[in-house]
Amino acid sequence: MVVARTDEWLDKEFSNPVAICERFLKEFDESDSKPIYEYLSSFGMYRPNRSSFQTFERLKKKKTWETINNIYEKYRKKWIGPPVNIYIFPITQSNNTFFRERKTRKSGVSFPDRMFLFIGDYEDENELEALFVHEYHHVCRMKKQNRNPLKYTLLDSIILEGLAELEVEKNCGADYLADWCQFYSKEDIEMYMKKYIMPNLILKKTDKQHDQLLFGFGAYPKLLGYACGYYLVRKSYKENYFSTKMSFTIPGKYFITKYEET
Repeated sequence: MVVARTDEWLDKEFSNPVAICERFLKEFDESDSKPIYEYLSSFGMYRPNRSSFQTFERLKKKKTWETINNIYEKYRKKWIGPPVNIYIFPITQSNNTFFRERKTRKSGVSFPDRMFLFIGDYEDENELEALFVHEYHHVCRMKKQNRNPLKYTLLDSIILEGLAELEVEKNCGADYLADWCQFYSKEDIEMYMKKYIMPNLILKKTDKQHDQLLFGFGAYPKLLGYACGYYLVRKSYKENYFSTKMSFTIPGKYFITKYEET
């Protein structure tokens, strides 16, 4: 099985996720596992308590690790995608911002060579597939573009999210789209694009305002960049079809040409 047996790690060290994160020191080029855990926690990695342990037990009972492995094999073959290390953990039960609530609390974060999936209890395995499709599309696009993600601009980031969610819609159906796809009306998105996004497209990922706009922190609308990215990508796809293979390499600038002309 390709998916890492994090269930076995959790059986031994559930109460000490910082110790579990020591396994990722080399991948994150860190000497201390605490910052790694804090980073992963910001995307939904569990905090050890009774509730998250019960979630872990249910994930084991439902053979979640095997299910994700099967989904991975399906899409690696379908997309001729790259190999990737996959790490599954229960999701935190706190009130953080979750990107894929819908029917199941789930979230993830991906890099060109690894993927972390944070999952709550679920009834529908298609929810797992939707999460995987979104994150694995990130892996495929980042791998094809062969650029350091830390050098991504706001444009790169919103298009990355929009393209990934378009693949969820194509492969899993509209019922499995993330909530943020329907947060705002067309009129709202158009206004936000002109007011917030277009003037800041070249903001680097290392700039604090990049994440404020992408995630909708502070005074910005919730998950602003995500919602705008999906709107731009879906609109373009309806007007000019492009394949999944193209979506791994098509430049972000392609999706904003009309806005630059106005």
